[in-house]
Amino acid sequence: MNGKVFLVGAGPGDPGLITVKGLECIRKADVIIYDYLASPSLLASAGNDCELIYVGKKGGEHILPQDEINDLILKKAKQGLIVTRLKGGDPFIFGRGGEEAEVLSEAGISFEIVPGVSSAIAAPAYSGIPLTHRQFTSTVGFVTGHEDPQKEESSINWSAVAKGMGTLVFLMGVKNLPKITSKLKENGLPGRTPIAIVQWGTTPQQVTVSGTLDTIEETARETGIKAPAVICIGEVVRLREKLRWFEIRPLFGKRVVVTRAREQASDLVLALSDLGAECFECPTIRIAPPDDISLLDQAIERLEGYHWLIFTSVNGVAAFFERLFLKGKDVRALGGLKTAVIGPATQRKLFEFGLKSDLIPESFMAESIITAFSKEDVKGKKILLPRAKGARSVLPAELSRMGAVVDEIISYGTRAVGENAPLVIEHLENKAVDLITFTSSSTAKNFKSFIPENRFESLMRGVAVASIGPITTESAEKLGFKVQITAETFTIPGLVDAICRHYRKK
Repeated sequence: MNGKVFLVGAGPGDPGLITVKGLECIRKADVIIYDYLASPSLLASAGNDCELIYVGKKGGEHILPQDEINDLILKKAKQGLIVTRLKGGDPFIFGRGGEEAEVLSEAGISFEIVPGVSSAIAAPAYSGIPLTHRQFTSTVGFVTGHEDPQKEESSINWSAVAKGMGTLVFLMGVKNLPKITSKLKENGLPGRTPIAIVQWGTTPQQVTVSGTLDTIEETARETGIKAPAVICIGEVVRLREKLRWFEIRPLFGKRVVVTRAREQASDLVLALSDLGAECFECPTIRIAPPDDISLLDQAIERLEGYHWLIFTSVNGVAAFFERLFLKGKDVRALGGLKTAVIGPATQRKLFEFGLKSDLIPESFMAESIITAFSKEDVKGKKILLPRAKGARSVLPAELSRMGAVVDEIISYGTRAVGENAPLVIEHLENKAVDLITFTSSSTAKNFKSFIPENRFESLMRGVAVASIGPITTESAEKLGFKVQITAETFTIPGLVDAICRHYRKK
């Protein structure tokens, strides 16, 4: 039996602009056949067994001619597979989706069209240009800037285009910019008409240049504007200075390496991306169970003998409750214990399990929880401290000095990983990294281990380093990193805020 093909518009570049249905098609696909302009991050949503086939076209260079792409889609569908054909923008707006759908229809293959956000709409919007506006125009036209080269003559009615539309949007037209501007002027559009070119629209590499039909060729040449780009022509271009929003975000265009464990990186990546940064994920650690879990299990069996339970991290909370549940217990086993946490994120994680912390220090370091405990009578009290292997000794040492009996149990550890390290080193070589973030001493230590010692100085030249707090900063500087940014509030929001303040000053 034949399979099914989904012709999916991947959107213009910003992966957040994929439709809900488009994302569903990616997740359930057996095969994804994708284009050059489809955001690579979308492929991360594909299943582990999904076959990924790149058939992109870049600058006139075709991995596969269109006929062979059609044959490939048919071949995979005839094998009974679910095929997602992932196309940049919208499949029916100069995307040759119509041609591919025709082939499927003629072969009797079931297919669906999943529209996408076209760059014709999105790139001007991200550049601050509304295609229609009641005070300027009520009409808009989309025109290809690159017709089929096999045509003997153009099918574009230049007279109608120049005179019949308030706003014109040309796709794939940068190479033909001189022809486009001259044809429009020849057919009556004034040379003073505003025009803007948006390169890599909706991505952190977005660049917009503007001018008039008379001046834009020279401007484009001087700025080096190249494909992929969208050309927008009309009076609405004048609104850009008032309405531009994307390119003025505080971290726009900054290229940031996130070294946090992959399972924890999303909140930092999302926060930085929302502020305009382009994030490269390079997890340097992976959260893992300790070598010996029996000590934690034994502590859980005798919870009634403890007075306090202290959590110093989100990972500590997660690891503790995972073992608690595996032992057949639930939160009722903690009924007689008081709890203390370090940091709001740890507090929120504990609350997810239905527990509100009894003690929350004012700042987010071990020293602060010691200060908070100075107001408590802990002499002779038994304290359970489940935390990471290799954590600082200051907390159990000081609590013991105050008379408490502290059971420090290793509940989880970190393993060094080098995921994406070669790619990040390549980015460093090409001076394509502006900032590296460290959220713990171990992320700094492991990241340093991936960099060739004899090239460390040259690779890090010109790269800023941001740390989540003074302990991490101290560790990073001992390793040879020059830390320019240290968060004053030792949380992910605090780190992001410190990064923003750093670049605002610059």
